[in-house]
Amino acid sequence: MRLALLGGTGDIGEGLALRFAADTDHELVIGSRDAAKAVARAEDYETYLADHGIDRELDGDDNAAAAADADVVVLAIPPNHVADTVEQLTDADVLSDQLLVSPAVGMKGDKDGLHYNPPSTGSVTEYVAERAPDGVSVAGAFHNLAADRLADLDATLESTRWSSPTREPSASVSSTSRTNSTESEHSPLTSSRTRPRWRA
Repeated sequence: MRLALLGGTGDIGEGLALRFAADTDHELVIGSRDAAKAVARAEDYETYLADHGIDRELDGDDNAAAAADADVVVLAIPPNHVADTVEQLTDADVLSDQLLVSPAVGMKGDKDGLHYNPPSTGSVTEYVAERAPDGVSVAGAFHNLAADRLADLDATLESTRWSSPTREPSASVSSTSRTNSTESEHSPLTSSRTRPRWRA
């Protein structure tokens, strides 16, 4: 399976790229508005993985090219940019039967901290689903994973699962009913500097 991580140069994209590379054999492509930036970050990730004894090749490309050849497209971008990104992908006619995955959660910060601030549709996932072309499925996942812990391959992530008499889905995954439908200050790759963060 080929996974495209759009916004894969940012904090949650970095964490997901490193974990998918370390824990799966899926093909990975890092997407960005700037193809050169995506290629450079893919090379950074390869180096970081190699330092952890993991030999993986990652591709980098612009968002549209990354999505075009993917089976799954993860929108690892700030919530306020998902509509523009989905619109650009639709205009480029690169979405057909991929699964779009949104890890974003609407949050708003003020002097009292962060607060849940969903779009009027109810969630960022539903917001994406309303804008996705017909035939493109949309799911929400990875909402409760901290970017810094994802990107730290020395950190162990706990798995939370629940069961029912008929199924055992992951507690961190939700999907829309329409079939047409983060948080660290430091990254292991840039631990000596602070960069702006968005919260999912």
